[in-house]
Amino acid sequence: MSESALQKVIEHARAGLEVREAFFAQYSQLVVDVSRAMAVRLAQGSKILFCGNGGSAADCQHLAAELVNRFKLERPPLPGIALTTDTSILTAIGNDYSYEMVFEKQVQALGAPGDVLIGISTSGSSPNVISALKEAKRKNMVTVGMTGLSAGEMLPICDHIISVPSRDTAIIQEVHIAVGHLFCHLIDHFLFEAVTELEPYLTSE
Repeated sequence: MSESALQKVIEHARAGLEVREAFFAQYSQLVVDVSRAMAVRLAQGSKILFCGNGGSAADCQHLAAELVNRFKLERPPLPGIALTTDTSILTAIGNDYSYEMVFEKQVQALGAPGDVLIGISTSGSSPNVISALKEAKRKNMVTVGMTGLSAGEMLPICDHIISVPSRDTAIIQEVHIAVGHLFCHLIDHFLFEAVTELEPYLTSE
């Protein structure tokens, strides 16, 4: 007999809670460390770029909006750019070159040393995200990979890996946006609420 709709809701919610709790039990300090690293770069005048496909593309523009507009704190806009939103750029590169290069060429054009690229791929192996991260490394940018249980091809090319302990794409994405919200929350914390906490990192970077 097939599951009822209510059973599906309860089971998905339970699975999501278990993965979320497991992730934050192990990686809360990593979330703090990555947020601080991004705050340092922003304080030094750099910017944060995002790339990903499908639902992860939506997360990219969501998080860029939280930086440019605001998250919770009233503060000046912060430079965040989603490389997933300009259809003319995406279709021109996809048509003239390949879909694998749609983010890479934007990193070439918009990225600078010291900037941060956050590449989101639940598999860890999306070719266009991997190409963009490789280009970011070539440009001496900070690379952050957000993925699932397997870091895939991201591992050797990312300075920081956010690996959600699940193979369920939907649940991975749910934890990704929770982590992304915390990035925004903690960036505000370091830049505007606890500046003294950031000062030692500014001098050591």
